[in-house]
Amino acid sequence: MYGAGDVRVEEVPDAKLEQPTDALVRVVTACICGSDLHPYHSMPASEAGSPMGHEFIGVVEETGSDVSTLQRGDLVIAPFAWSDNTCEFCREGLHTSCRNGGFWAVGGIGGGQAEAIRVPLADGTLVKAPVGEDSALLPSLLTLSDVFLTGHHAAVQARVDVRTTVTVIGDGAVGLSAVLAAKRLGAERIILMGRHTDRTDLGREFGATDVVAERGDAGVERVRELTGGDGTHTVLECVGHMPAYEQAVGVVRAGGVISRVGVPQYEKAPVGFGSLFGRNITLTGGPAPVRAYIEELLPEVLDGCIEPGKVFDRTVDLAGVPDGYRAMDAREALKVLVRP
Repeated sequence: MYGAGDVRVEEVPDAKLEQPTDALVRVVTACICGSDLHPYHSMPASEAGSPMGHEFIGVVEETGSDVSTLQRGDLVIAPFAWSDNTCEFCREGLHTSCRNGGFWAVGGIGGGQAEAIRVPLADGTLVKAPVGEDSALLPSLLTLSDVFLTGHHAAVQARVDVRTTVTVIGDGAVGLSAVLAAKRLGAERIILMGRHTDRTDLGREFGATDVVAERGDAGVERVRELTGGDGTHTVLECVGHMPAYEQAVGVVRAGGVISRVGVPQYEKAPVGFGSLFGRNITLTGGPAPVRAYIEELLPEVLDGCIEPGKVFDRTVDLAGVPDGYRAMDAREALKVLVRP
């Protein structure tokens, strides 16, 4: 990406091993993330450009001398943050704060929207999947690199269970994933706030019991009507813009939890007496430590118990990635799958 709206496909030097803990992975499938649209809207023009992509599945082609758990030919899922999986933060399930880790496409590490990529700390980062690279499960397995487990993280941080009512704000891929995650955790009442019918229909399939198309004060009023005036115990905010946060504050029940996983595009937000403090509202969320969740959810994807890959509604090759960005930005596509 060279700037707002400027995505190009270029030839770059081949990825190669640099450290004995590295693996070289041939990318089998990747995708475009909703968070990629933030720089697509606002990135300053750059002469150097920035590699893109942080969600991918691939096949191990080569390993460094210190890699012990992977071998050539393994199909692997890559979390959107790479980590050693051994430091104290990783052991506490917070891999996005790994002392030795980092993120794709920054600091000289390549992006996943590519043919191949060098994976640092490969033993700690990559998770093997027992399927072939032609498996029909790949789209759902790919969601374990970020999007589904980001929705899952929102629900886990909000302590969703059978006793909690849930509002999900946002009908993008993360919001729909949050609906599926909340349903999986036992929620019986899930209100999805979204206005795109094709998306909210999938939300209903994933477990939403109600859909609220109104926004702002009208949306808040509608959720309150549906909940006897109280609001819901939990709110999963999956957008990241201030109006979504304000809706979350408006629909959360006293004593409830707002869990944010939409990357916030603001620094200041209401947290005072009238918004959160006086009603004993908990504010939580953050970047999902997906490495902590993959092994728990992987069996349910493999046996077809859940199908989070249904969020993908368009497939492109690498040459089609710029149009994939355009289509997602124009709401013509929910989430774009990339097959290099």
